[in-house]
Amino acid sequence: MGADIPGILLAALVVAGVILLIELLILKPRRNAAGPATAAPEPVAVAYARSLFPVLLAVLLFRSFLFEPFRIPSASMMPGLVDGDFILVDKFRYGLRLPLTNTKVLSTWEPQRGDVIVFRSTSGPPINLIKRLIGLPADHVVVRDNRLTINGTPVPLAPDGRYADGYGFTGAQLQREKLGSADHVIMLASQGAAVDFDAIVPPGHYFFMGDNRNDSEDSRFTQVGFVPEDHLVGHAIRIWMNWRIPGWPHLGRIGTRIR
Repeated sequence: MGADIPGILLAALVVAGVILLIELLILKPRRNAAGPATAAPEPVAVAYARSLFPVLLAVLLFRSFLFEPFRIPSASMMPGLVDGDFILVDKFRYGLRLPLTNTKVLSTWEPQRGDVIVFRSTSGPPINLIKRLIGLPADHVVVRDNRLTINGTPVPLAPDGRYADGYGFTGAQLQREKLGSADHVIMLASQGAAVDFDAIVPPGHYFFMGDNRNDSEDSRFTQVGFVPEDHLVGHAIRIWMNWRIPGWPHLGRIGTRIR
């Protein structure tokens, strides 16, 4: 989830815009001055720029302000999301932000505990991560042997069978966890160890965990840590494709709501 697609789109848009500006201010006046008999035809680059500019602008605006697709590259959000899922992220959910700078220009809704959110990494290479929001600002979050306690209240957890769909985790224990009024299924894989945690979420920051609790590098680790509000990208809402390459698309996952 690390490709800078908005940056690439913006660069292409700027190039197309510069070509059209040169055409408008320099090339077209020269052709007009030469007269119809001797005027050179419109350059191919200008024709391409004229066709691509509105398309690039529309795609950039759509991806920057409304919805953006991402691909799930790991197992950290199993069992709900698996390697090969292509997801759609609602970028308007947590506020309108400018491309690249991520500066918020309009506030909308606040992140809710339990939301599955894409956010930018806080250390290392600038990449996008996807996890579940567990702790809000000022929450006291305690994790003990994969049991969550938030502000002194244990989060309800109940057995939910075993994972049977492969991906290297067949037989892993499943638990149904309830945050607020909504619930979701988490995985307790035997391949990894439970990682404990105890801290208060700082103001303006959030605490995230993967649903594959024993196989997720999340806010329990210093490499991720607490995530600042301006690093939030958007709310993951739907799976629009699953294609684990090499292999064939898994059509049965198309349209699945992300809970």
